[in-house]
Amino acid sequence: MKIAIASDHGGFTLKQTLIEHIKSLGHTIVDLGTDSTSSVDYPDFAHKLANEIQTKSCDLGVLICGTGIGMEMTANRHGGVRAANCTNTTQAKLTREHNNANVLCLGARIVGEVLAIDVVNVFLTTQFEGGRHEKRVEKIDNP
Repeated sequence: MKIAIASDHGGFTLKQTLIEHIKSLGHTIVDLGTDSTSSVDYPDFAHKLANEIQTKSCDLGVLICGTGIGMEMTANRHGGVRAANCTNTTQAKLTREHNNANVLCLGARIVGEVLAIDVVNVFLTTQFEGGRHEKRVEKIDNP
């Protein structure tokens, strides 16, 4: 899969770790920044990544900031983007199965490196169940 990834300064270090991990799984990475721990505005990077998902240039996305909340709020402003802030593997599994989430948001100050890797693994390997969930996802995308 082609995975877009972006962070603000608070998520930069975790982003670098996740890039290497996701590559090791055989996926292609599109790194949309930031490129350091210097202060930046998280919405700039969330919008970039959301555009990649909207245009279907990438299959899935990963956004990282301090809490994951700002990235999630910003990405979800884009039609067709279903961003979920996950702090554990159960949330990652269920948001893919039930909500067909296409962007994982992580809080670098909330989850540690090991847990973040576990959450990413589950997010990338879990498929949407469809069925009864399809009409609900349709309602998300078309209010």
